[in-house]
Amino acid sequence: QVQLVESGGGLVQAGGSLRLSCATSGRTFSTLTMGWFRQAPGKEREFVATIRWGGGMADYADSVKGRFTISRDNTKNTVYLEMNSLKPEDTAVYYCTAGVRWNIRATTAVDYWGQGTQVTVSS
Repeated sequence: QVQLVESGGGLVQAGGSLRLSCATSGRTFSTLTMGWFRQAPGKEREFVATIRWGGGMADYADSVKGRFTISRDNTKNTVYLEMNSLKPEDTAVYYCTAGVRWNIRATTAVDYWGQGTQVTVSS
């Protein structure tokens, strides 16, 4: 089993920044592909970003490309999501994810989910 615990959510004005963290335990972190999804009220859960094990190749949803950066620290078993130039449409519950597959862009490919952290962007 893998446990994921997110932190760093909150309320921010449009144009501001937030940094989400996700601490992982229960499995060798360096062998997991990590990622973030989000879910806004009344909408389906959607892919945000992923970073793979090994070389740490990152991939982003078009809606956040150029504004969000995902990174990982294998010495701290932690993955981060740096969010800049935030927009009201970024408001959602953000979920940390982990998987053993190379690609976890789809919800069906995710093996483990965190409990979620709320991000609210005011206009």
